[in-house]
Amino acid sequence: MEFEPTEIPDVVLIRPRVFGDPRGFFFESWEERKFAAAGLGVKFVQDNHSRSVRHTLRGLHYQIQQPQGKLVRVTKGEVFDVAVDLRRSSPRFGQWVGRVLSDTNHCMLWVPPGFAHGYLALSDEIDFLYKCTDFYAPQHERAIRWDDPQIRVRWPLPAGTAPLLSAKDAIAPLFKDAECYP
Repeated sequence: MEFEPTEIPDVVLIRPRVFGDPRGFFFESWEERKFAAAGLGVKFVQDNHSRSVRHTLRGLHYQIQQPQGKLVRVTKGEVFDVAVDLRRSSPRFGQWVGRVLSDTNHCMLWVPPGFAHGYLALSDEIDFLYKCTDFYAPQHERAIRWDDPQIRVRWPLPAGTAPLLSAKDAIAPLFKDAECYP
């Protein structure tokens, strides 16, 4: 596995070693010792699987208490995956990083606790899997508007196309009004 820090070094792109032949492929998506050796000694407590159709945008989500680190990957299709630094103590507070994850590049993204996370489905249908370091706690769940004018995520939506949003994401607060981490 290759571990590549992004523009926000705590967010890491992971490229697994893929073994392919005429039958298909094989790769390790998680190996505790390799992650620990790369400085990502984390414990996962929950796995999630989400399916979405093209132009679905999920996010930007986080838990203000019980913050979750997430190891995310795509097993079908392609997404644009985004992490926003919500740690006031960070020199990158309010900055974002985005990467394309797909079933063909097999890349994964480590999104540590203290970040908002979201993704946009770029293909007709996607299957999105993620491992979490803490349990889902709906009472602590928060969101920030996907199109916040201060954060300015450059979502790769075709011109004139509105994303498909949940009712909750459609009314999410702006970054300036969001609860953030110390």
